[in-house]
This record gives sequence, structure tokens and C-alpha cells, in this order.
Amino acid sequence: MVKKASDFRYNTGETRVPWAAVGENYNAQDLMAVIRFLAQGHGEDYEQAISKVNEEVVKLTQFSTPPGKLSLGTQVEKAEEMVDQYLETNGSLFVTNCTAGFEIAFKYANLQPGDEVIVPAITFIATMAYPLQVGAKVVFADVDPRTLNMDPADVARKITPKTKVIVPVHLGGYPVDMDPIMELAKKHDILVLEDAAHAFGAVYKGRKIGTIADFTAFSLHEVKNITSFGEGGILTTNIVEFREYMKRSRFLGADFSRKIKNWLYDVTAIPGKYGPFMAGNSSTTEIQGLGLQLQMSRYDKILAERREIATYLNERFSGNPAIIPQDMGDDQTVPTFHLYLLQIDPDKAGGDVQTLKRKLEEKGVTNIPHFGPLYYFDVLRALGYDREAIAKTCPVSEEAFNRRFTHLPVYGLTKEQMEYMADAVLASVAEMQRGE
Repeated sequence: MVKKASDFRYNTGETRVPWAAVGENYNAQDLMAVIRFLAQGHGEDYEQAISKVNEEVVKLTQFSTPPGKLSLGTQVEKAEEMVDQYLETNGSLFVTNCTAGFEIAFKYANLQPGDEVIVPAITFIATMAYPLQVGAKVVFADVDPRTLNMDPADVARKITPKTKVIVPVHLGGYPVDMDPIMELAKKHDILVLEDAAHAFGAVYKGRKIGTIADFTAFSLHEVKNITSFGEGGILTTNIVEFREYMKRSRFLGADFSRKIKNWLYDVTAIPGKYGPFMAGNSSTTEIQGLGLQLQMSRYDKILAERREIATYLNERFSGNPAIIPQDMGDDQTVPTFHLYLLQIDPDKAGGDVQTLKRKLEEKGVTNIPHFGPLYYFDVLRALGYDREAIAKTCPVSEEAFNRRFTHLPVYGLTKEQMEYMADAVLASVAEMQRGE
């Protein structure tokens, strides 16, 4: 696209007095700092190697020019195109983080004080952050004892005329049973927002996650299966009429295709389900866009390695009936294995998972007890929620969290580490069974 010389947003075109869109360019020393960060090391050999790199970088900058745009440019566009191709979606939006994606979807639902949002009892705090911020009521659905995902039957029990949004969470990357949830939503005219923070690339009954619900938000945070230099998120929608507004919903509603008098663009309201809303700013950088492209180019390999470790752990644990194996899915339902769901039968194990977690810690095995009932948090007490009353409505969540499950890492492990982790789990359960 040819830009006029007077277009101040980009340093393009012929002009006597230009305005550089990038206020201060990065130089060779800055680039070296980035290289040192991405390729960390120490010692004499490292310093010699980095010194040679520094010489070449200085030479390179003599023959190169810095980028004229650092955010929302061609790299972000390429990343979004790759996401759409991979997820089989249309018009995906690359945002600052998964939580920002949630906010856009909740704003589309025109969420107001007093409205109700149903979330699973066991998930991460970000799932319910925006509803609490705007004064909506969070309603906790119990979980399925096998997958720890939202139980559709309990969702049905907790829908009221005030329910505006249902938020299923694909915990650990295992797909929620979406069909009954979508049926409930259609029956009651409720928006469905999938929290797919762990589920980039997951498949439910032959359909990619991201193509089922009204909105789906994915996380690209540093601990996820796929990242964009540490942080980022993807939002997809199946509301066809909203797709043309997706890009504007990321950057303050700015519409550069139209102008107001004596100005370069207009700022438009974004149409929501029940009325317009003002967009926020969740712009992403070109570096993030490039980082996402690089990881997507090898993402199938990443998922295959995760499945391989989960398969190995299942095989190792199969000989002990006290250990409940991770559900591996099938040809039609494919998890992403963000985490390995380690569950035990407390009666057969001779104790609950709290004992097992302590034993694993003593053996130097990381386990991730990161997800628990959200109603335990003090913020809910402060906002007037009754923890004891909610707990009575979520008996599976209570029992699973306190007695049955934790998570194990399934990536970046050597063969020896994988074997040691499996040995440690088996040894710890055997100790419990012996009463040790």
C-alpha cells in the first residue's frame, strides 16, 4: 500500500521534514543484549564466541536499516494468517495475552453488574478476572471426575435468566465435552467463550478448538505449549458478523479506512450482542509476531513430543491400579498434553494426593498443583462470596483437589529425567500403599 508523504504514522514517502514512526531505533549494542538474553551462558568459551558475534553484528548494522514499524505490522499479520491456517479459523486476532482476548469477548457480551458467568470451579484466576472487575456474578460449575473439565450437567443446573456467558476451560489441553454446552447455550441464548489457554491445536470430535464456540481465547504465555517471546494470546470467533470488527476491537476502535473532518481516521464503537462498546488496547509487537511464526513452524513436532511423554507415563503407571492414567483421547478427540493429569484412587493408594505430592517433592520431582477451586481465593471472600456454600455445590472439585490430582511436566525432559519421574511416582505410591 502506497502511503502519502504526510502520513505521520510511518516514515515513508518523499518529504522534506519526515517524522520517524519509531521514536528511538535500537542499535548494535541493543541487538547484542537481546542475543545475550536469548543465548545465555558464561565462561571463557562463551565470552570468546559472543565477542565474535558482537563484531559481526556491528558490521551488519553498517549495511542494514532498523524496522520502521515495531507493532501491528506485517509480522503480526503473517502470524494471524498462520494461526487461521493451522486452527482452520477465519479472522483470528493476535492480542497481548489470553486475558485480553477474554475481555473482548466479555465486552461483546455487554457484561454488566448483576449478570452471571458460569466458569468451572477448577481453573486459573484469569478465567473469572474480567467478570469480577465489572461486578458480574461468577457461578462455579462442578467438574467431571475423569477429566476435571466443566461438567455440562452441573452447568445445566446452574443456568438462570441472568446467565450471559458460559466459559468452558480445556484444562491441561484436554477438550471439554462441548456439544452439550453448546446445546444449552443455544437453548438459553447464552454466549460461549472457550478458555483454551492450554489447548492450542486440540481437536474435539474432529473439530479444531477455536471453530466451535462463539469465542475462543488461547494463551501464548511462556509456560504454554507455544509462545510468542514470553507473552501473547489469540482470539477467534464464529460470530461471522463480528469478524470485520475484530481488528478494531484490539486497538481502541480506530478505523483508518474512514476519516472525520480535518483528521486522519475515525474511532468507532464496536457492536456487541446487546449494544455497542468501547474497545481497549491490546496491540502486539512485530517481534511477538515473528516469535509466534517461528514456533508455529515446528508446532506439530512440539505436540508429538508431549504426546510421546504422556504415552510413556501411561505405560509405566499401568501396572499400579491406584494410579488413574491420563486420558489420551482418540482419533476424533485430540488433547495437546500441556500437562500430564496425574490422578490416584486414594483408597487403593493408601492415602491422598497431598501425601503423594510431598513424597514427589522430597524426591526432587516437580509437580504442578497450580489449579484449584477458585472460590478459595480471598478476593472472592472480600467480594461477598460464601466459600463454604459454594463448596457444597462442587463436591467433585473439593474431593479431586484435596485428595486425587496434581499435574506433571511433559516437555523438555531427557530420557533419564522421564524415567526418574515415572520411577519416583511409582515408588511414592508403593510407599503409601505400605503405609510408609
